[in-house]
Formats: sequence, structure tokens, C-alpha cells
Amino acid sequence: MDSQPPLIEARGLTRRFGPNIAVDNLDLRLAPGEILGLLGPNGAGKSTTMRMLTGNLAPSQGEVLIKGQSLHEAAVLAKQQLGYLPERPPVYPELTVDEYLRYCAGLHGIPGSRRAEAVTSSKRDCGLTEVGRRLIGNLSKGFQQRVGLAQAILHRPPVVILDEPTVGLDPIQIREIRSLIRELGRTHSVILSSHILPEIQAVCGRVMIVNRGRVVYDAAVDAHEGKNSLILELARPPALKDLADIQGVAGVEALDARRLRLSLVQDTDPRDAVVAQAVQHGWGLRELRMETKTLEEIFVELTSGDIPPPVAPATAPAEEAAA
Repeated sequence: MDSQPPLIEARGLTRRFGPNIAVDNLDLRLAPGEILGLLGPNGAGKSTTMRMLTGNLAPSQGEVLIKGQSLHEAAVLAKQQLGYLPERPPVYPELTVDEYLRYCAGLHGIPGSRRAEAVTSSKRDCGLTEVGRRLIGNLSKGFQQRVGLAQAILHRPPVVILDEPTVGLDPIQIREIRSLIRELGRTHSVILSSHILPEIQAVCGRVMIVNRGRVVYDAAVDAHEGKNSLILELARPPALKDLADIQGVAGVEALDARRLRLSLVQDTDPRDAVVAQAVQHGWGLRELRMETKTLEEIFVELTSGDIPPPVAPATAPAEEAAA
């Protein structure tokens, strides 16, 4: 997958609102066939990032390429490759599902001879076949969200961008929408933003954690090897330097008089070396176990610290204040 050109590439994406920086020098790549989760607490800059990726908000700095087309220099060509569902579905309650989707098909530039087929196909994929003649305003919020998804995939874009797609839904509706997103991932590349960790874990293959407008973590959802550590208890602990000198140990933290945490160099497992040293020097090994942080622990650690928000330099041009 990595050898293929990215469908979306954002470089140095930055957005200022007056003296405040909502997104700070963000880089992003979306590969073909990938479901990428943009995870962060409320106010982290996720929605601002989504709006810039879709051309609904101009960046203060940086550029976005969609299938190699610049979103700034070739906006129409670039946006043809996108389907977008904002946090509030752009639906018209006074229209029926069929009327709305036919209208959206025209906006997407689908030829008249293909519109009926496109509407039928998107309704089928989003579970709307039985409600085509119903007014959107009379549908449940979950079904309105499905209508929003249907308009995003009408023109069969290679990339679908979903901003908080399950916000305000009940648990059953959330499960249905997550299942639908997984199905979409079979034929589209997807960027999904959320502040809900289980949502990212349920549907995404890769996660980017954003905090205060900055990317603080970017890895496969199940790839936490670099966050492993060893918990060690010794009856006669040596100097911390003796443990730090063991190959594969990146750092040593004393938890109490006998227990220590050894942070590890990525992709290493020095347990055999630690045991050998403990036996050779008579440290009295009492406990040795691998500790792996969960994605939840990583998320809390990276987003709960007292990090000051980025502020634009005084010389930067002022932007329109955020609403």
C-alpha cells in the first residue's frame, strides 16, 4: 500500500483564526484502500482540518493534493475525487430521499442518463431502498445520516471524508453507521474524524491523534510496539545506569525502592539480556513482565497534558475570527 501514490496528501497545513492557530503545520497522507481515523478531543482541530481537506476552508499555509491535483490550483478536478459528509448532514427535510439524491446527482455532474442508476446504487449501499419516497424530515436521525452518506458516494469518489458521523445517534444507530462505514471501506478510501476512541478502533486501520492542532501520534490502530516497557522488581537493584546500559533499554524509571520501569528501543525485546544480567550480578529477580500501553492510555497521555495552545506570531496576517 505504501508504494502506491497517496490519494490525499496534505503538507504543512495550517489555519489561523486571528492570533489563534487551530491547525499547526499538519501533514497527512491517505493511501488507496485505507480507512484513516482522525482522533482528538473536542476543539483539537479535527473539523477545521476536514474543512481544509475538502476545500471548504482555505488554509493559511500549506497545500492539499488529491490524486495529484492541487486543491488550490485545480479545485474542480480535485473535488471531483471527494465525497464529504460534514458533522451536520446537508439534507433538506422538505424533500423525499429520492428527490434529494437526484438533486445531489445533478450537483455532482452525473449525466442525466446515469442519475437513476447512481441514486439506486447509493440507496442500496446505504440501506435506504425502502425509504426513497419518504420525506427526509420524517426520518430518524440515523436514517438522515444514511442519506448524508448516500449523497457523499453518489458519484463514486475514490475518497470519502466523514466528520463525526455518529454524533447524536443512539447506540443501535451508531452500530449501524459503523457497519456501513466498514462496508464503504471495501470500495473507497475513508477519512473519519471522531473524538470517540471505540469508534476509531472499530472501523479504522490507522489512527492520527491530533491535539491543539498538532499531530501527536500516527500509527496503525493495533501498532503499539514502540510503546512497550518492562516492569522489573529486584531484591537488590543496581544503579540505574547499569540497567540503562543493557542493549535495547532506552531509559529507566524507578517506581519505588525495588520496582522499575524500563522503556525500550522500538522493535526490541531485551528480557533475556535483563535476566542474564540479574543472574550474573545477583540482583535477585522477583518480577519481569512486558507492559504494553493501550491506545486509550496513549490517547489520554498525549491529550491530557497542560499544553498551551499555539499562538500565531504577531507579524502573521490576521484571519477572520472563528465563529
